[in-house]
Amino acid sequence: MTSPNGIDPSVPPSGTGCTECDADGGWWFHLRRCAQCGHIGCCDDSPAKHATAHARDTGHQVIRSFEPGEAWFYSYQTSEVYASGPPLAPPESHPADQPTPGPAGRVPQDWAERLG
Repeated sequence: MTSPNGIDPSVPPSGTGCTECDADGGWWFHLRRCAQCGHIGCCDDSPAKHATAHARDTGHQVIRSFEPGEAWFYSYQTSEVYASGPPLAPPESHPADQPTPGPAGRVPQDWAERLG
């Protein structure tokens, strides 16, 4: 059940990579998880910014990092970062062997310049 702050801890993530990038053959820098529906999207430093687009299109305003070792939340509504929040359904991050940026095989050699 979704809490008043837009977090549903029972919903698992939609996958291990950005849903839209995986569908269109794109790549990402870091991944973010919608805390309400589990959608995995790429961060605003990524070329496509799918996590922010998901928040804008759905009204789901809270995300959590989907990077190994990171547990912070962010609210698009208040522009606040929260150091922690409720535990979400596993897994808490993409697989540790999945590279950042990722996914393997789709990241261009000049990725750092493209993000620069």
